[in-house]
Amino acid sequence: MTDATPIDGTAAQPVAQEQRRTVLHVGCGVAHPSKLPESYFPLSDWRELRLDSDPGVAPDILAPLTDLSRIAAASIDAIWSSHSLTHLASHEVPLALAEFLRVLKPGGFFLVTLPDLQQIAKHIAEGQLEEPVYISPAGPITPLDILYGHRAALAAGQTGIAPRTGFTARSLAEHLTVAGFAAVKIESDGNFALWGVGTRPVGPQS
Repeated sequence: MTDATPIDGTAAQPVAQEQRRTVLHVGCGVAHPSKLPESYFPLSDWRELRLDSDPGVAPDILAPLTDLSRIAAASIDAIWSSHSLTHLASHEVPLALAEFLRVLKPGGFFLVTLPDLQQIAKHIAEGQLEEPVYISPAGPITPLDILYGHRAALAAGQTGIAPRTGFTARSLAEHLTVAGFAAVKIESDGNFALWGVGTRPVGPQS
């Protein structure tokens, strides 16, 4: 989904090098340029600031998503998260979203993608719990893999990839709205993924 069309339908315009904005990539994993969705964050326009709780991926900032105290308030132009919210316990999600909102500049935006449990549930209801629904670079992916983690990776000891919570379009919208994000928009890409965006309001924060 790195070539996804921006949810708002706009295309980023090139800017001068000294005007590059900062995108905080939370749950960044191993560094790779393709981990930023180019439609939102062309590398010529954006500077990636990588954050992860795993020291093994050599992030710029070593911290959990629920504690961004090392980052100043209202200092980040955008935040990008791919599946990282699913690795939190459900009660930790509001904590992380509150931190995201705090570090964003007024008018800055949070972009997130994660599995669409409503689409996955349809396949489960049809008895296809262990039937592949798509092929990833890691191999065939089933609803069971999406819900609890890719079995081959888990068997290889990558237990940190196991999801701890999940979202539907409605629940993701509710989480972002309750956290204080404005102009929230959620879309399903029709391929078992949700894409969501919300902005930090420009006015005073409550």
